[in-house]
Amino acid sequence: MLILSTFLVASALLRFGEGVGRAFARAPEATEESSTPSTQACETPEDMKALLDALQERGRMLEERETALRNREQVLKLVEQEAGQKIAALTTAEEDLRRMIALTESAAENDVAQLTKVYESMKPKQAASLFEEMDPVFAAGFLARMRPDAAADVLAGLSPGVAHGISVILAGRNATAPRQ
Repeated sequence: MLILSTFLVASALLRFGEGVGRAFARAPEATEESSTPSTQACETPEDMKALLDALQERGRMLEERETALRNREQVLKLVEQEAGQKIAALTTAEEDLRRMIALTESAAENDVAQLTKVYESMKPKQAASLFEEMDPVFAAGFLARMRPDAAADVLAGLSPGVAHGISVILAGRNATAPRQ
């Protein structure tokens, strides 16, 4: 055992001494190398140069593509904003148009209601002479809106042919309406 341990210690000392010797031997080389820069460049093999060139080209293409995509994304955002603004403007215009149509229809309805009241308040013979001159469809529209007693008085004052024509129009107005 003693002999074995002696060999191990001796082996360790030899290795340590050898490593220290190499370190001392390399130290002057390192100082020489550090004082004079190496003029020898690392040469890249041709197949690696081609691969590096291809990778650089691909990287450049990807950067260009990424830039184009970013630009396109910005353009799409602008178009989306514009479309949103136009939709909002159209919605506002549509609402304005609906209000205007409702106002117009309301005004027309008010005018017809007012004129109907005028015809109802007239003497039946005077109203009948006006209804004789009107288009039968137009006259039927007013008669349908009038109170039944006032409409009956006006119809009684009309000539039989005109009264019959207006009556047919009034009777046929709802002929196509669905029945329950």
